[in-house]
Amino acid sequence: MADATKPKSNAGHYDANYGNFESDLYSEIRREAFGEDIGQNSWLTVDEQDSFIAALALSPGKKLLDVACGAGGPALRIAEKTGCSLAGIDFHEQAISAAQSLAAKRGLASRTRFQLVNASRRLPFANCEFDAVTCIDAINHLPDRPAVVTEWRRVLKPLGRLLFTDPITMTGPISKDEIAVRSSTGFFLFVPADYDRHVLQECGMRLLVCEDVTENMTQMACRRHLARASREEALRKIEGNANYEQQQDFLEVAGRIARERRLSRFLYVAEKPA
Repeated sequence: MADATKPKSNAGHYDANYGNFESDLYSEIRREAFGEDIGQNSWLTVDEQDSFIAALALSPGKKLLDVACGAGGPALRIAEKTGCSLAGIDFHEQAISAAQSLAAKRGLASRTRFQLVNASRRLPFANCEFDAVTCIDAINHLPDRPAVVTEWRRVLKPLGRLLFTDPITMTGPISKDEIAVRSSTGFFLFVPADYDRHVLQECGMRLLVCEDVTENMTQMACRRHLARASREEALRKIEGNANYEQQQDFLEVAGRIARERRLSRFLYVAEKPA
């Protein structure tokens, strides 16, 4: 029987992105799409990150856990800006390798650690170990949200901050075919509006911020699609025709249903009570 807690992914999609993450070609695509390449692989931009860093209340001596860290770029930028120490976890080996390499290049290896961890299960950290937990555009890949948020609460210190974005909030009608394309890169949990609010409340977290940040997803999906299309020949050689077309279809559908506000993205900041 399949393990329901094990993240499922499109291996070709992630292998291509993380396996070539540090190449000039993929760096060029990120710079063109995001405006600044900080090693992101989601809908996050530098401006958006700058708008929420203060909410994490981090400083030298404090500890951040980034769940589903990918290649680690955005979390490393937070560590660089705030002086905090960082633990990043992800389920993809190539992502962890890329994150460790990036940390070394940025001179942050001494206060960062990246581990291969299944974030759907109990985390290998002590109770009340972290001052903040972040999860950017990846909570939708974890099947049991109440269990996941409860685990994040466990590793947070009292008054610690949790910040996550949920880009798979249903705010309109979506067809079967659109769902199939939008979830083609792995396991996706589509949730109704206000679901995350209720989960945070049930898990004993105090909601501080809920903000609609769908516009970033709309713009970044379109810009990533265009940046990749302008390098189609090179990408097809690396990714293969099927994987290249799958990623382009994914970005086209993601941008369209976000633009029409049928699938939305929300930012949440919550606090663990004292």
